[in-house]
Amino acid sequence: MKGSAYTLIYAAVLGTVCATVLTFAASFTKPYKEANQKAEEAKNILLALKVPLPETPSSKEVVDAREKNVQEKQLGELTTYVYSPPEANGKVLATAMRFAGPGLWGPVKGFLALEPDMKTIRGMTIYEQEETPGLGGEIVAPWFREQFTGKSIVDSAGVPGIIISMGGEPAANKVDGISGATMTCDKVQAMLNEAIKRIVEEK
Repeated sequence: MKGSAYTLIYAAVLGTVCATVLTFAASFTKPYKEANQKAEEAKNILLALKVPLPETPSSKEVVDAREKNVQEKQLGELTTYVYSPPEANGKVLATAMRFAGPGLWGPVKGFLALEPDMKTIRGMTIYEQEETPGLGGEIVAPWFREQFTGKSIVDSAGVPGIIISMGGEPAANKVDGISGATMTCDKVQAMLNEAIKRIVEEK
């Protein structure tokens, strides 16, 4: 009996100590985690808008560049990120918006940026995804993302939408998909088209 009681007490004390340590660690690291998330998000906004950055910018440089060059503006119910640096004298060089949705294994989040004509894609970035490395995870690879630059968000008939597909005829609004990751590409296409639909409606 004594042995069992000792084991239970020991387990309870140990569990309490571990829980306290974990709680303290989570509280201690929370500000750093939030700061890193803010910097990562800012970096992706800047990359999509193609705002010049140092080759290996610090988190502070990224956040400072975001605050200096990019302003949040409401377009109806849509929050946009407008690239209008001080030297542009109020001229808008590009506009970005968020896109998000369920991927194959988890949420996918990113930014789509458009040129001033609001039809031509300036850049696309993805800052959160849980897709399979080497397959769906390639949606964050430069070779995939850079395909979007210069593409149109409308087809030859003026219908809004982007196509991500392997093979087929080239088109102003089409980019190549990822071999072996058709489902991930379909989901990214759907969330991009939802964002495009919103920007066209608000515009």
